[in-house]
Amino acid sequence: QVQLVESGGGLVQPGGSLRLSCVASGFIFSNYAMAWVRQAPGKPLEFVSFINAYGGSLTYADSVKGRFLISRDNDKSTLSLRMNSLTRDDTAVYYCCKFKGGPIRNPLSYDVWGQGTQVTVSS
Repeated sequence: QVQLVESGGGLVQPGGSLRLSCVASGFIFSNYAMAWVRQAPGKPLEFVSFINAYGGSLTYADSVKGRFLISRDNDKSTLSLRMNSLTRDDTAVYYCCKFKGGPIRNPLSYDVWGQGTQVTVSS
């Protein structure tokens, strides 16, 4: 019954912006930290951003710091990722995921994953 559904991906030009959303169900969303993780073609999973259950503690990968903003709306059980100044290196499938404990930058620390949404940055 636990489910995460991402949306908002698509094709965008370099320098453009995109906003991703993830709707959670089947668990008490406000009790869990969440994260965004991405996977580029031929590359391993890469941590992108983390937000604690309350929403007051945010963590970003160095590659996206200053460009991406993670947020959550616990009343709507929704996780968001606003992406600005996109480059071709941001092309990947983006997943939202539920934290189970452990190192927050390690994809193995997450036990529920969405289906992913494709982001393609190209001119």
